[in-house]
Amino acid sequence: MSEFMPLLSVEGITKRFGEYTALSNISLRLQRGRVIGLLGPNGSGKTTLIKLIVGLLTPDAGEIFVEGEKVGVRSKSLVSYLPERNSLPLSMTVEELIKYFKDFFADFDTDRCKKMIEDLKVPLDLPIRRFSKGTREKLQLIMVMSRHAHLYILDEPIAGVDPAAREYILDVVFKNRDEGSTILISTHLIRDIEATLGDFIFLKDGVVVRYDSVESAHKEGKTVDALFREVFRW
Repeated sequence: MSEFMPLLSVEGITKRFGEYTALSNISLRLQRGRVIGLLGPNGSGKTTLIKLIVGLLTPDAGEIFVEGEKVGVRSKSLVSYLPERNSLPLSMTVEELIKYFKDFFADFDTDRCKKMIEDLKVPLDLPIRRFSKGTREKLQLIMVMSRHAHLYILDEPIAGVDPAAREYILDVVFKNRDEGSTILISTHLIRDIEATLGDFIFLKDGVVVRYDSVESAHKEGKTVDALFREVFRW
């Protein structure tokens, strides 16, 4: 595998649902070692794009490659995915959940998981059903980021978390990922996560309207949040 090969290549992807076109001829290349915000209003196509990358949907046109592999069994082993809806088994304790993930994913790192659980003060011995919404979101994020994946895809990972804690949580979790891995994070909470981003993608009506570095936005004298409000102003 060439070090110059993009981690993720999205080539001319179109996805329709009946007469509605959710994505129209999308092309993107994501490089290794980046944290990238996938940003856009409701209905812009963010979740559809994510589901295509992880193989939950099939495109009507175009192709997607992860490290040169078409979306399939091999590509899925390289990607760790956090869905928008919390999907943790509520009857389990955290200890039971760790064992479940370790049995299911060959690349799951128990030591990394327990370190993040300790840092973020998630109790090990309580049923998950007794956790608050924010603690469940923290736990699900920890589990997803405890894999030695090459690409982490996070769909609205911290919406239910206390705003004062969001940046801290992401800082703890992202620092524990493998060097050279990439994170693609879809969120509406741009102001809260901007400090963790290196790049951003603006998606509007199923089309990429800008893909740039956070540094470029700052050189224009704008935050990504301010730029977003300007681009997507009603």
